[in-house]
Amino acid sequence: MGQAKEILNMTRDEVAAAVKEYPVAILPLGATEQHGHHLPLGVDVYLAEGISRKLSEQTGALLLPTMPFGYSWVWRNIPGTVSIQQHHVESIIKDVAHSVARYGTKLLILVNGHDANNSSMKYATRELMDELDMTVIYLFYPNMEKIRNEYCASPTWYGMIHACEFETSLMLALKPELVDMEKAVREFPEKPDLYGMSTISLGDLSKSGVFGDATIASKEKGERMLEVFVNDMKELIKEAYPD
Repeated sequence: MGQAKEILNMTRDEVAAAVKEYPVAILPLGATEQHGHHLPLGVDVYLAEGISRKLSEQTGALLLPTMPFGYSWVWRNIPGTVSIQQHHVESIIKDVAHSVARYGTKLLILVNGHDANNSSMKYATRELMDELDMTVIYLFYPNMEKIRNEYCASPTWYGMIHACEFETSLMLALKPELVDMEKAVREFPEKPDLYGMSTISLGDLSKSGVFGDATIASKEKGERMLEVFVNDMKELIKEAYPD
C-alpha cells in the first residue's frame, strides 16, 4: 500500500508527474451537520475523506481536498450546522471537474459521505458529460444495503442512515478518538404521515439526532465494512478507467 497523493501536500511538479502516470483524481464530498451527541459534526467529511485516502493509497489516484459543506437544511437550527444550497454543491462539483480536466485528468471520482449530496452529484455529472472529455463517476457506499445488512444488527430508519450503528461503526474504525460511546443512544422516531410531502424535517423528529441504534456499533464492524467498500470502489474505478 502506497502513500495517499494529497495535492495539498504536493508541489506543482509532483502533481504534474502524478497525473501523467495515472490521470485519476478523487473528490471527497462531506457536510458539516449534527450526528447526535456521541459523534462530531464532521462525520460525513471524515468518512468520505477516510475512504478516499484509502483509495488513493491503493490506486495512486490524486486526492483532492474534501468538500466540507453540503445541503444540510434539515439541521439548519442546530448549532454548528453549515448548509449551502443544493445548486451550489452542483456548481462546486462542476468547477472542480473543469479545473482538474485542464491539466490532463481523465477520470474524476466523487466519493460522497452525505446523502443529500447525491442529487447534486447526479445532475452535475450529467451536465459534465456534455461539457468535458473526462469521465466522472459518483460513489455513495456501493451496495450499501447488502453490506449494511450483512454486518449491522439493527434496522435502518425507513432506509436512512444517520448517526446510527452504520455510521458510528465506520467512525470507530476511522476516527475513534472523536466517538463518545457513553453518549450513544438508540432512537427510532415516529414518522409523520406528511413526512417527505411537506416541510417536516429530520431536525423536527429525533430528540437525540440519532436515527437508529448507535449503541451496538463497533470498530470491528466498521473495519469490515470499510474493507468491502474500498474493494468494491476499486473495481468500479478499474471499470471506469481500465489502465
